[in-house]
Amino acid sequence: METIKVDGSRKVLLEGLVTTAPTAYSDKRANKDAVKANVKKLEELQAKLYAQNEYSLLLIFQAMDAAGKDGMIRSVTSGLNPQGTQVYSFKQPSSEELDHDYLWRTHKVAPERGRVGIFNRSYYEDVLVVRVHHLIKNRQLPDALIDENIWENRFKDIKAFETYMVRNGQVTLKFFLNVSKEEQKARILSRIDDPAKNWKFSSADIKERKYWEQYQAVYEDAINQTASEAAPWYVIPADDKWYARHMVSQIIVETLEKLDVHYPDLSDEEKSRLSGYREQLMKE
Repeated sequence: METIKVDGSRKVLLEGLVTTAPTAYSDKRANKDAVKANVKKLEELQAKLYAQNEYSLLLIFQAMDAAGKDGMIRSVTSGLNPQGTQVYSFKQPSSEELDHDYLWRTHKVAPERGRVGIFNRSYYEDVLVVRVHHLIKNRQLPDALIDENIWENRFKDIKAFETYMVRNGQVTLKFFLNVSKEEQKARILSRIDDPAKNWKFSSADIKERKYWEQYQAVYEDAINQTASEAAPWYVIPADDKWYARHMVSQIIVETLEKLDVHYPDLSDEEKSRLSGYREQLMKE
């Protein structure tokens, strides 16, 4: 399996990593069937997570443009109950968000216990795009707080924040959809050539490709600096969408199964009350 879990025990080098499905997973139909089976399992596990109300699950998706984040979220979470699911897409911050610390806008929408939270991009943008495009001063951070250790300090803050959230019952999974530059080009071209996909195209996609190497470098740094056993990163080969969706759905299922979520147990007294209520209803 070419999916790589990064938990802080070793460093990952993005250059040279395989971005396509390995031979053992080359059957497209088999992968799609596996996703369907995992979606069904997730539906059952989410119901138990919601009823138990002890843990929350946060799924963070980060990737280069056209790597398939939207399709991944739509496919893998299609069976989840909307009542217990919260999806947020983080774009350019508002003036209000800029007046707070960079973790504020994501922290305030972290999933409550019993819920599944899904972040399409996240606070990691503040150590990725902000770093590549030298936007730190545009994020209204006072000059006195900007020094040569700004990124190192932010990595420490993020790692500490994620550890804090995990200690408070939030299970955190971070996915980097690792798409190749060639596959990204093909997907952007399809957005241009296919009228049904024209709405997806943005000229910014073309501009950002010029910074491919810089983005790879900052992604690699961010992954290595913030990976931990408590909040691991998963580097997912994303050129073949059906394989990537299989891997992500499998990781989520296995994580919840290890968590041993279950419906709350009723005491004998509570069970006896239910029997009484049943008798009342049957007499009507």
